Amino acid sequence: MQKLKIRDMTLMAMFTALSAIGAFIKIPTPLVPFTLQTMFTCMAGLILGKKKGGLSVALYVILGLVGLPIFTKGGGPQYIFETTFGYLIGFAVGAYVTGAIAHAKENPSLKRLICAAMVNLVIVYAFGSVYGYIILNYVNHVQYGAVQVLMAFALPFIPADVVTSLFAAILAKKLLPVLEKQFSLSY
Repeated sequence: MQKLKIRDMTLMAMFTALSAIGAFIKIPTPLVPFTLQTMFTCMAGLILGKKKGGLSVALYVILGLVGLPIFTKGGGPQYIFETTFGYLIGFAVGAYVTGAIAHAKENPSLKRLICAAMVNLVIVYAFGSVYGYIILNYVNHVQYGAVQVLMAFALPFIPADVVTSLFAAILAKKLLPVLEKQFSLSY
């Protein structure tokens, strides 16, 4: 892997911080709060690319797991037993895949960015729902069927997340030329 430049580390740290901030901009709901994390982690992939975007979100997850209270419900290693921890895994994987799709070609079109953002949603919801199902049924021993998990962990949030993901793609399309000029971004 190539050495990271100071500007790359700065941008990665910025998206790590935005991911943490997004956890606290929330609307509480019974099992899964609605936050802006999906938008910020999607933007990490769209703007930084697969490696740097994925690393910035992975760093956010690691910082939370070592004890910084930057997750929606705090932090620490015990967080892996939260029903929502799968979303955090999905954010990191999603940022990586989103960056790979977005920057498969130079100067990504808005259509490509939107496609990458929608794939990100599928990844985040897949990890979040499957992990939530496992924790509820096999750790907490609360019987939830697959449909119940989707009703609690995905379906209520999809409309708002589609809107914020579209916003992320549009914003990324506007920001990429400026950031590439100012920071000489490489993917």
